[in-house]
Amino acid sequence: MKTITVKSLTEVFQLEVLAGASRMDRVITRPRTHRPGLEFVGYFDFFPMERVQVLGRKEITYLLTLTIEERKLHIGNVVKYHPPCFIVTSGQQEIPYLTLFCDQEGIPLLRTPETTTEFIGKLDSYLVKNLAPEVSIHGVCMNVSGIGILLRGKSGIGKSETAHTLIGRGHRFVADDIVVLKKLGPSTLLGTHNETTREFLALRSVGLINVVRQYGRRAFQDETRIVLDIELSPWQENSLNNELEVVPQFTEYLGVQIPHIEVQLQPGRDVAGLIEAAANNWYLKQLGYSAAEEFMGRIANEMQK
Repeated sequence: MKTITVKSLTEVFQLEVLAGASRMDRVITRPRTHRPGLEFVGYFDFFPMERVQVLGRKEITYLLTLTIEERKLHIGNVVKYHPPCFIVTSGQQEIPYLTLFCDQEGIPLLRTPETTTEFIGKLDSYLVKNLAPEVSIHGVCMNVSGIGILLRGKSGIGKSETAHTLIGRGHRFVADDIVVLKKLGPSTLLGTHNETTREFLALRSVGLINVVRQYGRRAFQDETRIVLDIELSPWQENSLNNELEVVPQFTEYLGVQIPHIEVQLQPGRDVAGLIEAAANNWYLKQLGYSAAEEFMGRIANEMQK
């Protein structure tokens, strides 16, 4: 199971530590945050205690309306579940009672000057990406006209060279050799690099090149949503390569099915151009257009005349 320490979270978001400094090694295992509202009035049936607890103006204002004894009771009931940490937003100051409870229980109490909505949006995005299930595969990842593509094939088949051609045509490079796939949702797969290979593309007979230094910042992006899995393979003489409409094929990664296309290689074929065509064709299908259906419709109309 992937984890993030509270200390790491504090450093990333530059949070102020108000209490529980000795327990910054506590770990976060669940994505997304929680605002304890119902819990402060005594309802705990669905309390996600493993999540980071965020206290905005609404929660703090409510606690300030309580008597000292009521406040101790309600806060104590939440703190005893020992969530990873509490984060107070909007730089709120009137929280000495929270400091006391968190110090007693060894739970980090942190503070940010950002508003609740703004901070939760950033923090949730960070947690989802960094705690997402992931797998590393051999291949190349590109963003072609805004469409995330995974290029696969045997070593030496020409994946990196094809990526280099696509970069020259204005498309964006994401990762070479090792592509890290992260599952962000039931149908969302994110492709990125493993930091070590960031910005590097390996070309046979040339060696490593730094894509950003050679082609500029616009030629590279850190991550992209994968929507097409394209496999480069050797040309097969006896295979059917002129189908009117390719039967949909899929490749599954981490339980997410991605449309799969096989592109057979032969001297003189514009592989980069075929990948551009595949990306544009996928986009049109998302808009509800199928060239094959339009073509068959024209034939049907001709036969009726």
